[in-house]
Amino acid sequence: MQKKYVYLFSEGNATMRELLGGKGANLAEMTHIGLPVPQGFTVTTEACTQYYEDGRKINDDIQAQIMEYIDKMESITGKKFGDKNNPLLVSVRSGARASMPGMMDTILNLGLNEEVVEVMSEMSGNPRWAWDCYRRFIQMYSDVVMEVGKKYFEELIDKMKAEKGVTQDVDLTADDLKTLAGQFKAEYKSKIGQDFPSDPKEQLMGAVEAVFRSWDNPRANVYRRDNDIPYSWGTAVNVQMMAFGNMGDDCGTGVAFTRDPATGEPGLMGEFLTNAQGEDVVAGVRTPMPIAEMADKFPEAFKQFNEVCATLEDHYRDMQDMEFTVEHGKLFMLQTRNGKRTAKAALKIACDLVDEGMIDKKQAVAMIDPRNLDTLLHPQFDTKALKAATPMGKGLGASPGAACGRAVFTAEDADAWNARGEKVVLVRLETSPEDITGMKASQGILTVRGGMTSHAAVVARGMGTCCVSGCGDIIMDEANKKFTLGGKTFHEGDYISIDGSTGNIYDGIIPTVDAEIAGEFGRIMAWADEFRTLKVRTNADTPADAKKARELGAEGIGLCRTEHMFFEAERIAAFREMICADTVEEREAALAKILPYQQGDFEKLYEALEGNPVCIRFLDPPLHEFVPTEEADIAALAKAQGKTVEDIKNIISSLHEFNPMMGHRGCRLAVTYPEIAKMQTAAVIRAAINVKKAHPDWNIVPEIMIPLTGEVKEMKYVKDVVVATADAEIAAAGADLKYEVGTMMEIPRACLTADEIATEAEFFCFGTNDLTQMTFGFSRDDAGKFLTAYYDKKIYENDPFAKLDQNGVGKLMKMAVKLGKETRPNIHCGICGEHGGDPVSVEFCHNIGLDYVSCSPFRVPIARLAAAQAAIKASK
Repeated sequence: MQKKYVYLFSEGNATMRELLGGKGANLAEMTHIGLPVPQGFTVTTEACTQYYEDGRKINDDIQAQIMEYIDKMESITGKKFGDKNNPLLVSVRSGARASMPGMMDTILNLGLNEEVVEVMSEMSGNPRWAWDCYRRFIQMYSDVVMEVGKKYFEELIDKMKAEKGVTQDVDLTADDLKTLAGQFKAEYKSKIGQDFPSDPKEQLMGAVEAVFRSWDNPRANVYRRDNDIPYSWGTAVNVQMMAFGNMGDDCGTGVAFTRDPATGEPGLMGEFLTNAQGEDVVAGVRTPMPIAEMADKFPEAFKQFNEVCATLEDHYRDMQDMEFTVEHGKLFMLQTRNGKRTAKAALKIACDLVDEGMIDKKQAVAMIDPRNLDTLLHPQFDTKALKAATPMGKGLGASPGAACGRAVFTAEDADAWNARGEKVVLVRLETSPEDITGMKASQGILTVRGGMTSHAAVVARGMGTCCVSGCGDIIMDEANKKFTLGGKTFHEGDYISIDGSTGNIYDGIIPTVDAEIAGEFGRIMAWADEFRTLKVRTNADTPADAKKARELGAEGIGLCRTEHMFFEAERIAAFREMICADTVEEREAALAKILPYQQGDFEKLYEALEGNPVCIRFLDPPLHEFVPTEEADIAALAKAQGKTVEDIKNIISSLHEFNPMMGHRGCRLAVTYPEIAKMQTAAVIRAAINVKKAHPDWNIVPEIMIPLTGEVKEMKYVKDVVVATADAEIAAAGADLKYEVGTMMEIPRACLTADEIATEAEFFCFGTNDLTQMTFGFSRDDAGKFLTAYYDKKIYENDPFAKLDQNGVGKLMKMAVKLGKETRPNIHCGICGEHGGDPVSVEFCHNIGLDYVSCSPFRVPIARLAAAQAAIKASK
């Protein structure tokens, strides 16, 4: 049976998202519930994946089905493709199953040619509209399908406006636009070497192919990596009859949200342009009017639109982001989707929907993107400093937060300055999807044009990046990398501050303070804690980090790296003494100087955690990381040790390793120098005894983690040293203290022999940074040099150090948990690599039966929410 690659809107519904993409499924659903949708059809995501399988060609079968559905569309609309008397014009738009605003391509007014536009011009009595449609189509088709850059056409438009002495596109006459269309076609021919296509069917196939191709463009690939959207999904293509918002002053186009996407406040929020097409609003080329003004211009359409908004929000049980057009006073719905929103808005909307009885607590927890919570924890401007500062200008507060940095004017510069460690604010006339890497690299984004629904605003909100848009008072000189505002000219590198909540722009740096967490955040987190089964711990080496993590809901420390405690001046001297010692006695004497410091550090951590578990990893890095490199420091060490400088240099040289990350480190140090493990054990146990005395109601059970184990015999050797020391300390103190000795699972062999290692280890904690490094066989410090090539060639879709490799590393983890539990049924297992704060990886940890995830303090709320979502998903 022939595979079906094309569906009319009337043949689909909201459940067919994987096949029809989000836009196609929602157009089908809106058709199904009787809303005014211009009809059309969707070419499926499977056709896109087939296009790539066929070597980037649309095969005959798919082409034939598209042509068959053009005939069906002609029957529905009563218009004909390419017909001179009653032409059918269509939009061709992408629609992946996950929303990717601005990442892929759109073409409007397809089906026009010189003959059709002349007829439309005559029959409509509106030649300006006809030629406006045609010049837009040539521009979009040239850019999207044939990849002739937009800038060539923009330059021609700017030249025409300058000649005519006008500032807005809408001030150009029909003759001006006709002249432009001719200039555009000449530009096309000069760049492509052939005439602009006049056959609508050829135009359509070119456009469908361009949308498929745009699934693999650089900006889409960056967006997918950031948003966990697999390349294998592909995009659908929606072919829809045009509704015209640019036919005159009784027409218009707009974008609206059923609730405010920045704050979550209920009530219609959006923007509208008369005599315009949708791209004008989204691209931010013209600064639009607030949606409320539509009520005066088109009262009937506005009333109907309000009813549609209520219907859609009630139907989807979520805040909707809609695009619509008014053609001669008649409303047409072009799109709806669950709206992108800031983290603050997401929390408010979820809580409000529960309070309104639209959804339950589980649905509220499930609807929030955990990654966005990060933005709530970011700094805001200090209130006192803000009151004392005077804004030099104001735009629209398009994405909340505070940003200060050096002004840069291109995405490339933002990227380059950020790589040098500079904080930057990207200042642009308007942003386009090509700017995504620069937007990611910036603290904030400031645009001259565009509204709350422009590309800059939507993408910044999705990223959690501060954005101020539509500051028309800025006099921009992008070519010379400067702008003027409030009477002052700012050059590249000058400091500015922007407030994404108020839209205010300030000269210089305004200090920031940590964000406060309360209200809806607390409600959602409490609900998340009801549903999750995974515990969430933190990676913390200092009491300050531990305290912050506790405030954010951490239930223990999953990783305390002890080596960070050795670098303070008085400690490093003693540790270097130990490294340079000739005998065990000398080493023990040097370590005895460090013991009280280590003990004090551990006591503070136990205090901060108030009886919650604390897992302490013993010394892990190779010793060469602790030796001096400066001549003066080497001389001082030689003097302290009673050795010559030459002796010390020889010791340092002997510590050099060809591959230190796979060398003399981790438990191998404790095998060679058991006195290090003895000192650290004594510090852990003495600290625990002291704190337990002060807080007898706290349940303190130290967890001692031996790093880099790969063989049960080395685990047993080090464990025996730890147990002998710990038991002696407990007996000497006459204390009653339980403790556990486990290991960090970061060598593939440990996972493969986990049943043996579990005979000695009382817990496993997966150090997935090293486990990933060892499994892939490349260094996480050097992988950046070649990973970009791997992304480009689709060998990897994500950085395996940021997103857990479930097929390889994950398989080792799963095997280790299963084998470990067979040997020791009550063994507890966690993860403390960077992946512990990544939502997709947290879900995997839930599914393989880990007891906890551990992550950096600021990612604790993300992990709590992700763990709850994993439990909710598994329960279904």
